[in-house]
Amino acid sequence: MFNLLALLQKRLVIVVPIVMVLGLMFGIQMDVSFLKGGIMPLTFLMVYPMMVNLQLKKVIEGGDAKVQIVAQILNFLVTPFLAFGLGLIFFKDNHYLALGLLLTGLLPTSGMTISWTGMAKGNVVAAVKMTVFGLLLGSFFTPFYIKMLMGATVSIDISSIFKQIALIVVLPLVLGNITQRLLIAKFGMAHYQEKLKKKFPPISTLGVIGIVFVAMALKAKGIMRDPSTLLMIIIPLLILYLVNVVISTVVGKMFFNRGDAIALLYGTVLRNLSIALAIAMTAFGKDGADIALVVAIAYIMQVQVSAWVVRLTDRIYGPKETEAKDVMHYGIFSLHTDQTLKDAVKMLAKERIHSVVILDTEEKPVGLVTEKILINCIAENTPMDSKLKGCSMENIVIEDLHKPLKDIAKCMENSHEYKLLISDEKGKINGVVTAKDIIQNILK
Repeated sequence: MFNLLALLQKRLVIVVPIVMVLGLMFGIQMDVSFLKGGIMPLTFLMVYPMMVNLQLKKVIEGGDAKVQIVAQILNFLVTPFLAFGLGLIFFKDNHYLALGLLLTGLLPTSGMTISWTGMAKGNVVAAVKMTVFGLLLGSFFTPFYIKMLMGATVSIDISSIFKQIALIVVLPLVLGNITQRLLIAKFGMAHYQEKLKKKFPPISTLGVIGIVFVAMALKAKGIMRDPSTLLMIIIPLLILYLVNVVISTVVGKMFFNRGDAIALLYGTVLRNLSIALAIAMTAFGKDGADIALVVAIAYIMQVQVSAWVVRLTDRIYGPKETEAKDVMHYGIFSLHTDQTLKDAVKMLAKERIHSVVILDTEEKPVGLVTEKILINCIAENTPMDSKLKGCSMENIVIEDLHKPLKDIAKCMENSHEYKLLISDEKGKINGVVTAKDIIQNILK
């Protein structure tokens, strides 16, 4: 099931149009009023999994204030007014389509901001912060922007919008953060990062597909009466995305290094369409289908724009030398010196790894217990309840987060250690890089 959902997530650019057509056909043939009851459950299914992986603690980390401030200036002082202006030009006779365009431009960043930044080899940490800031600021400012810009032409109940945001953003945000903490406490950071984290975005995709289907089904009869509506929506959306790409690229190249410039691009061009779709379908009643139609089409366009920007990244920003942080696995699988050989055997078998980091009483790494060491212990009939502190270990080698991958490979060659721990600027261990990671990076 998860494999199917993951495939759908990767193929959203194909899946969304197919679902839109299916929703259109269903809405033409059937009475779809019953689908309104599924809007809130589908909304929660779409938003909650996305919140589980949100790293709220990244907000308090410093070091990139300039790019964060510029990103939010573009997100809240440029893009919303660009979207509003395009709405006035293209949708002067349909205020709810104009509102859909505004809503698309109002809510910055998404989980894909982080993914696309990583694929383009940009500053992923900066992208994470932009995602968190964008979500929090967007949730707060959206009702005021809608009231200020559209209040004269559309009936806006600002308190109702705040209530819906509390239900579809704040509540899932709180529950998602609690879920993340519980999973890390139970399974550990490494297991969460390697095994559990990737399971949530595909679940969110199921909600997206459901909401798009409902939105199209509810709007189907209106679209059939005026099919030109779809083309009318595509043009301003295309202009919105292309202008945003140009502005973000120019600003990034003028003021920031390559990594920050890429994070700025994806942190300002990509919009949080899941939240926009959720607000459209829950806060505006029967008129929400018009708004959601704009957002649904934006899904198709956003994936295409993101993919093309990745392909052109090196041409725009120049090639980047791969660093340790670009290939490392976040978190480490670890045991303590007072645990036993049996504990090490269980962890290697359960997690399907080749070695485990051993920590002392001060949580500092003192060595590696590998499959080879465990086999030697078994061959020598060493009791499985023997403490790890009395066991032979391989040396620990720690390297910097930003060290070029070719230097990491050279370090492995010199030390004959093929699993290195990676630390940040403060000396905190963030994860590991193995020889296999370097080889896989070459094959990409």
